[in-house]
Amino acid sequence: MPIPSFVDTVTLQVTGGRGGHGCASVKREKFKPLGGPDGGNGGNGGSVILRVDPSVTTLVDYHRHAHRKAGHGQPGKGNYQDGGNGSDLVLAVPDGTVVVDVSTGAVLADLVGSGAELTVAAGGRGGLGNEALATAARKAPGFALLGEDGEDRRIRLELKILADIGLVGFPSAGKSSLIAAISRARPEIADYPFTTLVPNLGVVRAGDFVFTAADVPGLIPGAAEGRGLGHDFLRHIERCQGIVHVIDCATWEPGRDPSGDLDALEAELAAYGGLEDRPRLVVLNKVDIPDARDLADIVLPDLRERGLDVYLVSTKTGEGLKKLVFAMAQLVAEHRAVQPPPAPARIALAPPAADGPDFTVRQEKDDAGQPIWRVRGSKPERWVKQTDFANGEAVGYLADRLNRLGVESELLALGAGPGDTVAIGGADAVLFDFAPQVDIGAELLSRRGDDNRLQQLRPAARRRRAKDAEFQARREAERAVGQALDGYDPGLSEGEADEAEPDG
Repeated sequence: MPIPSFVDTVTLQVTGGRGGHGCASVKREKFKPLGGPDGGNGGNGGSVILRVDPSVTTLVDYHRHAHRKAGHGQPGKGNYQDGGNGSDLVLAVPDGTVVVDVSTGAVLADLVGSGAELTVAAGGRGGLGNEALATAARKAPGFALLGEDGEDRRIRLELKILADIGLVGFPSAGKSSLIAAISRARPEIADYPFTTLVPNLGVVRAGDFVFTAADVPGLIPGAAEGRGLGHDFLRHIERCQGIVHVIDCATWEPGRDPSGDLDALEAELAAYGGLEDRPRLVVLNKVDIPDARDLADIVLPDLRERGLDVYLVSTKTGEGLKKLVFAMAQLVAEHRAVQPPPAPARIALAPPAADGPDFTVRQEKDDAGQPIWRVRGSKPERWVKQTDFANGEAVGYLADRLNRLGVESELLALGAGPGDTVAIGGADAVLFDFAPQVDIGAELLSRRGDDNRLQQLRPAARRRRAKDAEFQARREAERAVGQALDGYDPGLSEGEADEAEPDG
């Protein structure tokens, strides 16, 4: 399937880069076996940025490559070395691109003006190394924080051509011929309906005044509801400062006349909405044909009685084109005079400010019908993702952070008891067995970030200590028996035993 040359709507999956993990390292030098923590921080992930590039006129580059990812941050290293930041991915888009969040349907931005930017997927933050986590109470942390994942968002890009004048009309009304005659645009021109399948943009010069005109593919009755091509391209005239109706006075279709065509076009624009305030010009085209000239002369008084500015034009002979071009230039100049100058600025997509609490706790039922306490909030969920659950000290640090935030107090206030299941997060929640640090009104004393509940011996250590205790018990028993029989103490060396014997 060939790739189209013009694409004005695409859907992209954009993913920010993952942040690098922090490093847990201890500085080691000669004569300084424990020189303190020296683990560096992980680098931040790159972001996906949309940037307006005047040289880009279509979204065709994103037609077949629908997933774009930024670079990942590098992990931190020992000797205080921070990881490098991931590279940003800058996507060039045409001027007039509207960015929509597919999941919510919200318009994120309308990118207008050269250089305007929008960060659509921010990179994840890098994790802190143990050097950054060191405090006066915790001088040598044995853990580091993990890097965060970048934002993942599905967006839709919609191009709305920035043209001063929009040419609208029925198929084969002569719009492409008109824009080719007044500009250097060279659209495909033929004598069959829907020859133009994509909008054509041309630069028009009227003396020293320059403006742009767009040829919008032909409209038919019902275009605003999706018939024909009009529904796909009506949005391209939303930004036009004026609308020019191109009426075919030499149509071969029965039952059509200039007044009826104009009414049908206005009905479609009204159904689409938002174009009522745009000034109109009417062009009666193809007057080089005798029958068309006669029809134009008949309907001209009626159209002017309706308050319309009407021009008789022939793109073949050039009749009326200069007068029409200067009329369009005057319309654009009047509109520009009352508009404030645009001030393109960088647009940064930031998360909405949180007005409520840092977290919420509510009781739910799991799939088996058992009660579960669910904790939601940006801070607890981010902290969980930063935690290395293979490191007991890191888990204790997480428990201490949650306790300082007030999660544990809130659970106790709502009636949670030891052993209850606590889930932090949504669909990918991490489950814990609730074991509060407050027991019978007395707080377990421990170093900040530590958790005494984690101080459990491994099975091998327990077996080793049990054997050692058994050996010591047997040794004490032998010592007691020896002393009872002849004063022999197995705990003394042979020399010490001889010295201990009485003289004689």
